[in-house]
Amino acid sequence: MVTTPDAPRRTSATDEGYATGLGNRQVQMIAMGGAIGVGLFLGVGGRMEQAGPALILSYLLCGAAAFFVMRALGELVLYKPVAGSFVEYSREFIGPWAGFAAGWMYFINWAGAGIAEITAAGIYIGKWFPDFPQWLTALICLVALLVVNVLSVKLFGELEFWFSVIKVLAIVSFLAVGLALVVTASDVGGTTAGPHNLVDHGGFMPNGLPLVLMSLQGVMFAYASLEMVGIAAGESKDPAKVMPKAINSVVWRIGVFYVGSVLLLCMVMPWTSYNGDQSPFVTVFSSLGVPWAGDLMNFVVLTAALSSCNSGLYSTGRILRSLAQRGEAPSFTERMNSRRAPYGAVLFTGAVFLVGVLLNYVVPKDAFDIATSISSLGVIATWAALLYAQTRLRSRARRGDLERPGYRMPGSPWTNWVVLGFLGLIVVLAGFSEETAVRWSFYAVPVLVVAIAAGWWAVRGRASSS
Repeated sequence: MVTTPDAPRRTSATDEGYATGLGNRQVQMIAMGGAIGVGLFLGVGGRMEQAGPALILSYLLCGAAAFFVMRALGELVLYKPVAGSFVEYSREFIGPWAGFAAGWMYFINWAGAGIAEITAAGIYIGKWFPDFPQWLTALICLVALLVVNVLSVKLFGELEFWFSVIKVLAIVSFLAVGLALVVTASDVGGTTAGPHNLVDHGGFMPNGLPLVLMSLQGVMFAYASLEMVGIAAGESKDPAKVMPKAINSVVWRIGVFYVGSVLLLCMVMPWTSYNGDQSPFVTVFSSLGVPWAGDLMNFVVLTAALSSCNSGLYSTGRILRSLAQRGEAPSFTERMNSRRAPYGAVLFTGAVFLVGVLLNYVVPKDAFDIATSISSLGVIATWAALLYAQTRLRSRARRGDLERPGYRMPGSPWTNWVVLGFLGLIVVLAGFSEETAVRWSFYAVPVLVVAIAAGWWAVRGRASSS
């Protein structure tokens, strides 16, 4: 049967029970919020300390990959908008085992990301209350967000909308202030702002190309959660109208918010002014001599961390329930409450996030790096599944089995294979990193492969009969 591109299907069983409570305003902001997280607000500082101004190149390369991934996701979403998103696409276009693997790798992505977000929240609050235990801050933030996510999707959407408004206003403000500082060659923290800072302190690539390449995995984490807008498709009121707009807007967000921000950071102050212990945005505003500016930006980056963790609880809740309905996740994660929120899956994810609280207690200095490195593997696996599923959709359309939506992945299938090769390169490079946390993620690959394979072997009987 041919599927028309103008009438996206909602035929998957995984959509049953969800409330279509997300409107255009909220879906747009969920997409926006997914593009701005601690990977930008906090992670840039440490990576710039290692790679120098050439970090801009890493953001450009990963941004280009993210663009093609989002377009592949857009085509799949317009073919069939479901709350299970790429898990269902992997299952339909690759095979049942691929849906299982994609779902659990996405869970690993957000397990790492959620731990990183609550770690970042602890770091930010520590700026105001240095004697308050970082692990306790992480725990308080986690409990608050769990309450929001088990209440209703409408409350989640509204909270995420306002979180995203704050983040966007902050980034726009920084871009305006940063551009003004550069144009006027202002004094910032005892140095003169200007393009000369890109090359004056050891050159554009002060520590060499290898460290720039090694930064790719950390930068990949910054782009994580862009794909969350595809999960929101299953609970949007008009996916055929809302999704293309939300996905198209990712393109200019990548260029302006990520690459533009990193470029301005490098020009406003020397790259040697930044480090991983503080958001580079807080560093800049604190150096302006305005007493409240640094605290205001610290509040904004705290909001960004809470927003991203909020999004992680939302998305993993939908993915885990999709798996549970097929017998591929604990049955408890299939449960819905009276407000039609998958509370079982949300609470399961929250329990895993408690590992982050433990990390913040045991190794508070390393918790963020460990979490982002593991999360990056999940991101890469998720993106690879989307890219390959889109090639299979295209192949079936060429055979006449279905009709491709009008909104399509540009350059397919060649762009798919190029981006897949790029993602594979990032994984290989992790094995050569001098950072212990990054190398751990490389060594974790065979462990994850074995674990996923064993998990599929254990559940494949139940899954095939679902």
